Amino acid sequence: MAAADLSLIAYADQVAGCERCALAKTRTQVVFGAGSPTADLMFVGEAPGFHEDKQGVPFVGAAGKLLSKLLEGIGLSRDEVYIANVLKCRPPGNRDPQPEEIESCESHLFRQIELIQPKLVATLGNFATKLLSGRPNGITQVHGRPQHVVLGGNDVTLYPIFHPAAALYTPRMLQVLEEDFARIPELLGHAQPEPEGPAEPAPAPVVEQAQLGLF
Repeated sequence: MAAADLSLIAYADQVAGCERCALAKTRTQVVFGAGSPTADLMFVGEAPGFHEDKQGVPFVGAAGKLLSKLLEGIGLSRDEVYIANVLKCRPPGNRDPQPEEIESCESHLFRQIELIQPKLVATLGNFATKLLSGRPNGITQVHGRPQHVVLGGNDVTLYPIFHPAAALYTPRMLQVLEEDFARIPELLGHAQPEPEGPAEPAPAPVVEQAQLGLF
């Protein structure tokens, strides 16, 4: 087994007993992450949902199935990427993550990024995008626009994308997701894109579920 794999497994064992925030009292289990420990592409979502909390694997519900389908559309499988969330425990009722929960949990995510060393980190939705970009801009403003950041001590291309759940609530969002996913192979080949000049934010369809924190 590769050293990177062993390191990630060892860290997952440490995180399994995390009690840094109140979510430790309501979770079924910690949902650490899944996929290749040496992936060039890493996806970061918001938090585990009901099915993830039960199975201990991220993105196994309806949004996860759509994510798998979108990956297949660009010739990739879940085994070739790494998938994690900002929070490792499910918020009760799938509510939005609270600031103190993000603050308590964010070091786990940064350590994962440090161990995996991905070239491209695709953030899914508002919470992951704002945390990893360090900027207040919402996903509607910045989706599909790669940016250069340093995460876990490594130069990384950050690529904000709408959360797949957005397409479950607003079907016409699927086209936007497919278009943004279509750029991923190019970005993996050119992990640090040239800085772009000022540009207008890409237009996005009107969405009805903004309160879910997916946008």
